[in-house]
This record gives sequence, C-alpha cells and structure tokens, in this order.
Amino acid sequence: MNARTLNLAATVLLVALIALCVLWEAWLAPLRPGGSWMILKALPLMAAFPGVLKGRRYTCQWLSMLVLLYLVEGVVRATDAGLAGMLAVAEAVLAALLFACAVWYARVSAPSRQGGASA
Repeated sequence: MNARTLNLAATVLLVALIALCVLWEAWLAPLRPGGSWMILKALPLMAAFPGVLKGRRYTCQWLSMLVLLYLVEGVVRATDAGLAGMLAVAEAVLAALLFACAVWYARVSAPSRQGGASA
C-alpha cells in the first residue's frame, strides 16, 4: 500500500474516531444525562487532524502513541451494558485501525525509504 492511501485511511479513521467520541459523550450514551466533560477527550485527536491531513510523518508518529489511550478506553469500557458497550467496541476497533495506519504510514514515508533506498 502506498503512502497516499495510508494517509487517506488514517485521515478517515481519525475523523471517524473524533465523531464517535463527540457523539458518544454528548448524545448517544454519555456518562451523565445531558452530556459529560468526557467530550473533551476528542480535543487531542482534533489537534492531530491538521498534521494528518497534510501528511506530516511526525504527527502520525505521535498520534500512533496517543491513539493507544483510546484503544485502552474502548477495551475497558466494552464491558459496559447496552449502547455504551457497543460504542466502546467501535472506539477500540477504530483506534486499532488508526494505530496500524499511522504506524504503517510513518514507516512507508520514512526518508530512508524514499528515493529507492532499500532496508
């Protein structure tokens, strides 16, 4: 898979994860009725959006570490009952896929891999 496809996939997954976090904590299954401060968990992901959109390798590198927190949250909260549990599983899946795309993009776009160098 080429770098452009991986960056597009990472961008789409990032947007999906941001949307899931906001919808989950604002309307779908918030911790408290009417929404909760947990909606703020989307802010670090939003900070990564411009860099991922521009294909910045460094952003994908730190995003790959950050997104592991969302993976852990999804796995831990997957035991919740009802819709919250299903949303947690969706968060874990999106986070795992985003992690894979971000790491793969960082690897493919490495300067040592540009210009025909083999490793």
